[in-house]
Amino acid sequence: MPATSPLIDRHTHLEGALDPAWVRKEAEARGLALPRSLEALWRGEAQPFEAFIEAFLFSAQLLDSRAAIRDAVSAVAQRTLQAGGLGFDLWCSPSFLVSHLQQISLEDFWRGLEEGLALAEAQSLRGSVVVDAVNHFGPAHGHAVLDLIAQDLPSFVAGFSTGGLERVPFREWAPVFDRARKMGLKIAAHAGENGDGAQVREAVLEGGVSRIVHGLRAEDATWELLAERRIPVDVCPSSNALLAADVSPHPLPRMLALGVRCALGTDDPGVIPCDLRSEAKAARAFGLQTEDLETMRRFGAEDAWCLQ
Repeated sequence: MPATSPLIDRHTHLEGALDPAWVRKEAEARGLALPRSLEALWRGEAQPFEAFIEAFLFSAQLLDSRAAIRDAVSAVAQRTLQAGGLGFDLWCSPSFLVSHLQQISLEDFWRGLEEGLALAEAQSLRGSVVVDAVNHFGPAHGHAVLDLIAQDLPSFVAGFSTGGLERVPFREWAPVFDRARKMGLKIAAHAGENGDGAQVREAVLEGGVSRIVHGLRAEDATWELLAERRIPVDVCPSSNALLAADVSPHPLPRMLALGVRCALGTDDPGVIPCDLRSEAKAARAFGLQTEDLETMRRFGAEDAWCLQ
């Protein structure tokens, strides 16, 4: 069956998608030693989630100018284009770069994104931005992120999400999600990646999220709920293989069989090397057929925020 739907990278992080050659060059210019965790992940070696965070944050510290932000978006665009993709939903963490590290102004952060997205659009790529907060920092942090972005929210920002360690119950995040929704943002959450599967169900029923990232540790009853409510799930096989290696076999075939609207994303392809082609290859290795991949491709386009 020939593919008929646009190919979209449904989940990729700005800070985790930097071109490794760019990271090496910038680190050398600044006299910074690359962390062992980053080198190991580049080699495809499984690492604990905390080691991945170390590698992710090392790359993030290099995003300290409008030009660096623009280059990071361009890395996402080129990786998407080379894999035959036509768009991407891009997760970003302005609070970490602007407020925590204080290494770039919010204006330069937004303008860098704007310039990078304009360059992508000139290559016939569609892109949207999802502002990411950190679950384990708690709801007060979530409100601080919304405080930061509320007064100058560009039209290309489509959503609000939580990532990080899944330690704070999503019912406690519900007021933050409600506030973000009133700002016109769609709501997503990383759930069932490093936390237990019950958090996926709670994110939907008590947090009110409209999109799940990963969802790996859920059970059939929860996947049936996601299918019934048509909640999209972003699945990232290469990332899952290294950061959730204890989840085996990968549940993607079961999720699809139960009707979950799964689609592929690259997650952090500058830290865990991959692209949409390798993710499709990994999905096929789980036992999926061509029609399954086309179904995911269709879900990926129908539910992508960059196409809405």
